[in-house]
Amino acid sequence: MSTQITFTPEQTTPGIPAETVLTTPRVNWSHVAWFLGLTFGLTWLLDLALYLLGGLANPSTMLLLQFQMLLPAFSAMLLGAFFFKDSPIFYRTNHGASRWFVYFYLLLTGLYLIGGIVGLIKPEVATILPSILLIPNFLGLILLIVLRVKGGKNTFVDAGMAGGKARIWFGYGLALVAFFALQTWLNYFFKLGTLVDLKTAFPQLATNNLPTTVLYLSLVMNTVVLGPLLGLIITFGEEYGWRGFLQPELIKLGRIRGIFLLGVIWGIWHWPMIWMGYNYPGQPLLGSLSMVIYCIILAYFLAYAVFKSKGVWTAAYLHGLTNQTLSFFIMAVVTPTSMMFSFGAGLPALLLGAIVVLFLLRDPVWKETE
Repeated sequence: MSTQITFTPEQTTPGIPAETVLTTPRVNWSHVAWFLGLTFGLTWLLDLALYLLGGLANPSTMLLLQFQMLLPAFSAMLLGAFFFKDSPIFYRTNHGASRWFVYFYLLLTGLYLIGGIVGLIKPEVATILPSILLIPNFLGLILLIVLRVKGGKNTFVDAGMAGGKARIWFGYGLALVAFFALQTWLNYFFKLGTLVDLKTAFPQLATNNLPTTVLYLSLVMNTVVLGPLLGLIITFGEEYGWRGFLQPELIKLGRIRGIFLLGVIWGIWHWPMIWMGYNYPGQPLLGSLSMVIYCIILAYFLAYAVFKSKGVWTAAYLHGLTNQTLSFFIMAVVTPTSMMFSFGAGLPALLLGAIVVLFLLRDPVWKETE
């Protein structure tokens, strides 16, 4: 890992020239404060608008949730590209191909803002807007490939947006699916949920009288396999903000302590949606605490994946896979009787997740310094 070198003639350290002293890098709290202020301010203002306009019952809820996920990356990119002169994406020093993706992401966020406004003004079109906005998301994936081919392997590495190792995507992805499959079975075994009648839950898929096995395979392909890839641009919105920008700063406190703090911040960022009944309906207080713990656990897992793969896009993929896999098992296999007191994202799941984190913390990678 990199070490900051300060030239100080007055100090000496055995084995190091007198003019060179190694120092521990410090958190740039000013940058952290600007990022958190902008991210929380924009997100909570958006959530307030949603609350005043009907809350989760508003037809634009899904679109606004996607818009909200873009805001951490938007904040980090806006500040990094135009205000933080030491940022690898600062517009005056970043002349690589990656700068075009930064500009694209800022534009994409603007498109979602326009879509959100249109959806709130014309509720009758709100439900189709997320599908329409899949077009620029797909174009963003194409842009990534083009820029990577044009700029070479360091195109996004130098900008702090490395793709990561493919084996980590695949291996850790399989581990995530297995983890949620286990929790689904536990819900069934302990009678904490009910089996889903697939043809009743998804009548639109059963219109052709296809066998149940084919219906399951169709759902798995669309949600677990294709979903995380098609939604990669959106989940990158959170991951570049939290794992790409904030994590490198906070782990200067030490990796374990820094990731814990990041998880707390990330969980609090979700609170307005929890208060409106998202994730844990009817549990605003316990749900807020559970979301913080859930985010701490997931923050350790995603950070571990980033450390191992050397790429923030790994976290974006695993984040999307987490959302899609959990939704698939809840909607298509076993529906929990209580989101708070069942496996999946409830209190029993937090206990299992904590055990996994304790196992991950045994890896020496957590003792490396920045």
